[in-house]
Amino acid sequence: MVLREQEHEPFFIKIDGKWCQIDDAVLRAHPGGSAITTYKNMDATTVFHTFHTGSKEAYRWLTELKKECPTQEPIIPDFKEDPIKGIDDVNMGTFNISEEKSAQINKNFDILRMKVRSEGLMNGSPLFYMRKILETIITILFAFFLQYHTYYVPSAILMGIAWQQLGWLIHEFAHHQLFKNRYYNDLASYFVGNFLQGFSSGGWKEQHNVHHAATNVVGRDGDLDLVPFYATVAEHLNNYSQDSWIMILFRWQHVHWAFMLPFLRLSWLLQSIIFVSQMPTHYYDYYRKTAVYEQVGLSLHWAWSLTQLYFLPDWSTRIMFFFVSHLVGGFLLAHVVTFNHYSVEKFALSSNIMSNYACLQIMTTRNMRPGRFIDWLWGGLNYQIEHHLFPTMPRHNLNTVMPMVKEFAAENGLPYMVDDYFTGFWLEIQQFRNIADVAAKLTKKIA
Repeated sequence: MVLREQEHEPFFIKIDGKWCQIDDAVLRAHPGGSAITTYKNMDATTVFHTFHTGSKEAYRWLTELKKECPTQEPIIPDFKEDPIKGIDDVNMGTFNISEEKSAQINKNFDILRMKVRSEGLMNGSPLFYMRKILETIITILFAFFLQYHTYYVPSAILMGIAWQQLGWLIHEFAHHQLFKNRYYNDLASYFVGNFLQGFSSGGWKEQHNVHHAATNVVGRDGDLDLVPFYATVAEHLNNYSQDSWIMILFRWQHVHWAFMLPFLRLSWLLQSIIFVSQMPTHYYDYYRKTAVYEQVGLSLHWAWSLTQLYFLPDWSTRIMFFFVSHLVGGFLLAHVVTFNHYSVEKFALSSNIMSNYACLQIMTTRNMRPGRFIDWLWGGLNYQIEHHLFPTMPRHNLNTVMPMVKEFAAENGLPYMVDDYFTGFWLEIQQFRNIADVAAKLTKKIA
């Protein structure tokens, strides 16, 4: 969860061949928050239909927007960048597919999307999600049981496992993977997210939907912005003087990256508190309307969580329990969510990769090799390519669609990246090292 600055200026998006104006009123009322701004002045046809599968409300919105479309095509400014060769191209990919080939890939993906939907793979199983929720609740109750019998370290570790598994559930309900009615998905996300997990459902959506819409696109995907602690692309180095302590952090970021993974949960907890506290005055109508649900849920989470700590025998045990549970949960979350995208190349906005949704998702995502245990531990995110192509597809169908996606990639000449964990993690470290080497060269120039 990386909260970013909001953009509120009016703009256009192109859907089904028509340019629709997104003014202040439309933007404020958008239920998906700022995700709509990622396709500012761009063609958003495929991403719209993919993100809003089965949403009658979204298509009613689109019908109304099309009624107000200008008769003449608006003047759309070009994206201009002036990269420094040998520096700004580090970790950066290129999108060299012709317009004709790209159009054919888009058409083929639409066919795949319709096939997936017709086979019922977008339909969630209530029994599956009921079982997954019960699993996490039973895990928490067993942790309580161990705590009562003074097995404090095992209890804390179990709580960390529960935190991780709840993370997958809030992710799935926030993607509307079970219910066709958005309201019920939101209620479920408040329960597993705000109440049980301590994560803001709205804060997660605000960050995560943007990430899905512009995966690994510099300047659009907030997940790439980890400064001042880490730089994922050389462009981030330009924000700091070459003799600053931050540049020293960047020089060694590939070394200390792994040691920071356990702190991810604590970071998301803090950002959730900040986001929920600001919801009553948020720019977007939806967050203001749902603020009370999230505030009550988050307050109740900390009420039961702090009560659990209160019943520990002394302060040293409370501190140990707090950090063991949250650091274990943080690492279990982080080793998954960092693997899929930080290990692959990033793209400039001017690369035009966002004109092709399927290419964007496949070329910026790496899968982890599947297996029964990995499917459980990773919450289905080892099928990250499939998830990014079909974000509203329930977890239990990702394995089924995987062969279709592999075939689609092969037929369209696209890569399908899948590796074991250690290979993927090493590639992730190498990406950070590439930028660390650039930072080292820049700082040596003034030494």
